[in-house]
Parts: sequence; C-alpha cells; structure tokens
Amino acid sequence: MQDTKVKFDLPVNDLMPDVLGQSDELLKIIESSFPETKIHVRGNQITIEGENTNLVEQVFNEMVIMLERGLQIDANIVNKTIEMVMEQENPAEVLTTELLITAKGKPVRAKSVGQKNYLDTASKNVITFAIGPAGTGKSWLAVALAVNSMQKGEVDRIILTRPLVEAGERVGFLPGDLMAKVDPYFRPLYDALFDMLDPEKAERLLDRGQIEVAPLAFMRGRTLNNSFIILDEAQNTRPEQMKMFLTRLGFGSRAVITGDITQVDLPRGQQSGLAQALRILEKIEEIHITHFHSRDVVRHQLVQKIVEAYDVFDDQQQRISAEKRAERKALQMALIEANDSAADRQHRFKDTVGNSEDPELVEQESRDN
Repeated sequence: MQDTKVKFDLPVNDLMPDVLGQSDELLKIIESSFPETKIHVRGNQITIEGENTNLVEQVFNEMVIMLERGLQIDANIVNKTIEMVMEQENPAEVLTTELLITAKGKPVRAKSVGQKNYLDTASKNVITFAIGPAGTGKSWLAVALAVNSMQKGEVDRIILTRPLVEAGERVGFLPGDLMAKVDPYFRPLYDALFDMLDPEKAERLLDRGQIEVAPLAFMRGRTLNNSFIILDEAQNTRPEQMKMFLTRLGFGSRAVITGDITQVDLPRGQQSGLAQALRILEKIEEIHITHFHSRDVVRHQLVQKIVEAYDVFDDQQQRISAEKRAERKALQMALIEANDSAADRQHRFKDTVGNSEDPELVEQESRDN
C-alpha cells in the first residue's frame, strides 16, 4: 500500500486540547489503533502520514463534529469512533443523537450503531424485540423510550413486567408479601426508571398507577390501552406466556420485549417463548427485531471481552456436540450395517441348508456363517 500524506486543520485552535486529550491520551489511542500511520500536531494542524491516512483523518473529523455538538470525548468515545469508522459508519451521527434529558440533566444518547438503530426502530414500531447480550443497554434504553413517550404525551402510563424465573432461586423462599418478594427481581428496571426521573416524581407516578411494575402473570386477562409496555428478561417466558403478553396490546400502545436467548433459566427441556416468538413473528412488518452484537456492549470494556469469550466457547461447544452427534450417527449406521449383513448371511444359510440334501454342504455353510 502506497504511503500518503494528509493535513487536517481544526476549525478553531481551542478544540485541539479536547481532540488530543489530557497528556495526549486520546491521540495515543488513535496512534496505537493505526500503528502504520504517523501523526504530527502543530498549532491547529494535524499532519497524517503513512497508511490508512483517510481513516485517521475521518476519525479526527468525527471527533471535531462531536465536540462542536457538545459531546465530551473520552477514551471510550474514541475507541467507539475508531470502531465505527472501520465499519464505515458515521460516529458523530450515532453518538450525538439525544433521546431525552434525565432529571439530573444528563442526555440519554446511543453509544453504538446497534443502540441507534434500536432507538430509531422502537420509536416507529408498535412492537420491538431487542435481543442481545448483557450490557448492551436493552432494558435501560427501553425505559428511556417509555419515559420519553410519556413526557411527549404519546401514552398515559408505563408498564414494566417480567417473568419470575431465576437460576437456582424460588420466590417463595424470600421474606415478605408477594410484592416484597418480587421487588428484587425488578431492581434493574427501577434503577433505570430512577435514572430518568426525579425520585419524588417517579414515586408519585408509581403511587398513581401511571407507572406500574408487576410480574408477567398479572397481565393475564387485561387489555392495555395507551400504554408503553416493557417485557424484560423475555427469554424466560414460556411460549403460552409470550402469546398471552403479545395479545394484551390495546389501542395506542407500544411494546418493547428485551431478552438474551443465550441466558435461558427455564427448566431443562422447556422451550423459551422468546425464541419461539422470534421464529413465528419475524415476517410481520409492524414488528421489528433488533439484534445486538458484543461490540454494542457499553459497560466496562472487559464485559465486551467476556461476552466475546463466551460466544467463542459456545461456538466450540456446539461444534464439539455436532461432531459427537456425527460420530454417534456413524457408529449407529455401522452397527446397523453389520447387523443387516449378519442377518443376510443367516438367511442365506437357512435357505441353503433348507434346499440342500448334501451333509457336507450343510456343514460347510455352517462354518461360513
């Protein structure tokens, strides 16, 4: 690849410290991501030499756009920007789109291409499925969408629900009445809710029933009109529960169903209602399915590596299982063939003996078989 040289001028000189980062932290991330490229900074001009100069120039250009739009850039943002540029995406468009401002004054923004697509589609569709690993913001963003929809007057209430299934735990062994027992299971949704709203306002909305938190079983027999409904941990629904939930939807309502089909806590052999629904409903236009990737994980970078490591392990286990099944099948076919061959010889022997009057021939056929 031929080396090239590009000069990139920042529109204003005071942006340079934010582009480079404290002690050139952000510059070092870019340099390490493009080791064949040399970057020189002088004044408000950045000179880029070597390979991938166009990509590096785009990274700096996207950073400038984000800074001009008021986004504070840190190491995570730079890493995401580099990743998106490599994937031919537009980081500034993805990372600066605001959904709402929380009670603490913090903007809720997408932090990956997958999250941006999720927010866009969930804002337009009646039913949205969000499928992916932990840490991709499925539930947190669903609550943000619900709060935004209520604040804009699109719905009258928010309903948060989930099946009461956990690995190795039983609700009946927990202390307190029913709601005290189920409350810990809804803590992630409560946390997201209190991130979006002032605690006192959230409590008032809960007391008035404008925000309802209830186990999935409580949805049976109801018609939910003018509501934003979130079904969390949907991988732990049974098929009949999923059908029941989807048919609760009334006029003026929208639903978001979140889940991770790799973390099913149902008893062994029990089919997940989420997995079944994805197969049944995938061709209905009004229903959108968003699949998150490990690169959409927005927690600690180590979480993304953990998710990817488990994905590799699961793929290996599936391959090993497939190989073992193939070996068992081959052995079974070999045994069947050997048995059929023995049976054929036995039939031939009986036919030969039955049709022969020669004692020597009978004895010879007996030895052969």
